[in-house]
Amino acid sequence: MKRRLLLQGLAGQGVLGPLLVGALPGAWAGDIQASERTPILVVLEMTGGNDGLNTVVPHGDDEYYRLRPKIGIPRRDLLPLDDHFGLNPGMSGLHRLWQQDQLALVHGCGYDNPSYSHFTSMAYWHTGVPNGGDEFGWLGRVADAMPGSGSGERIVGVGSHQSLALKSRRHSAVVFDDPLRFARQGWPNRVEQSHGEQGGTSAAASPSNADFLRATAASARSSSEVIRRAWQAYQPQVDYGLVPMDLPKIAACIKAKLPTQLYHASVRNNAFDTHVQQPALHRRLLSYVSDAVSGFIQEMKLIGQSDRVVVLMYSEFGRRPMENANLGTDHGSANLMLVAGEPVQGGHYGVPPTLRGLGEGDNVAHSVDFRQIYATVIQGWLGLPAEAVLGARFRPLPIFGRA
Repeated sequence: MKRRLLLQGLAGQGVLGPLLVGALPGAWAGDIQASERTPILVVLEMTGGNDGLNTVVPHGDDEYYRLRPKIGIPRRDLLPLDDHFGLNPGMSGLHRLWQQDQLALVHGCGYDNPSYSHFTSMAYWHTGVPNGGDEFGWLGRVADAMPGSGSGERIVGVGSHQSLALKSRRHSAVVFDDPLRFARQGWPNRVEQSHGEQGGTSAAASPSNADFLRATAASARSSSEVIRRAWQAYQPQVDYGLVPMDLPKIAACIKAKLPTQLYHASVRNNAFDTHVQQPALHRRLLSYVSDAVSGFIQEMKLIGQSDRVVVLMYSEFGRRPMENANLGTDHGSANLMLVAGEPVQGGHYGVPPTLRGLGEGDNVAHSVDFRQIYATVIQGWLGLPAEAVLGARFRPLPIFGRA
């Protein structure tokens, strides 16, 4: 039995509990101070299918208001971007980043033959393999492409479970929800008791595997202590808004100078699935994300890390251009991706989808393959070979100053 499979099996049975499942011994060994100012990527999923058309509103297109006579946002209420576009009025925080040239808006992101299933489409985004899939996530493969030995220090996920996006061949993500409860439970005794009751030798109880499990438990204790200390030492200097989207936990890790380069968090509970009475709810959700991300970027500046941190925001699909009878929107195709941070060259990227001559299902056609944005952050920001990660060549956008 492979050790990784054994650990995953024990975790699935609740034996390992909420502790770090696979951090290899020594993952946090030595000084956790970053040895160099390596770039950091923070990924925030806006789960549920964010409505890109009411996020960045094409007020200069009369077709938008024809398709959305009741939920279309009047130009007078928008936060101005230019003569054609405006931001949802709830997005004052991201609007400030736009004014500072630190927000990139990538229009028309999607893929061929889109799925309108939350589960299926998110699996495509998590793996970076639309209409197919992969055993490992795109961020996991990014970690595998980084130089150095495999360890648990490359990826941190904040949430109640590990995202498929983080699954890696060589690395095991540190995943936690509450930093103060991210702790070891008493699994070694349970394994030993199981061995004794069976009265024989099993894969879980063999000496090499038992030693490995004990070493993993020690590493998990070390990891949980590192996370706990980082959180207890962290005092926010900014306002993250009403719902901080777990970004203060990531800020605590960065401030503690953990050697992690990849962070992942999600908006919980499929929140952006706005089929009914969308306008007020959507504005509120966008205000939460906007305030949290702008606060996070501001915090990075205050702690002297803003030049090495970028935030990527995406959703598993967009919404249909036409409003429904419930004053909401239904699952759509092409959508918006956002990249924020001091290293970003702000502006519009991609080609906004046309709202005229809609295709199958009254949906817009995508104009940018979402993997092109993955390639942009992998190659343009992290400095890694994007083609090796994505399995195909996608030309990066000049969001970081070079194509």
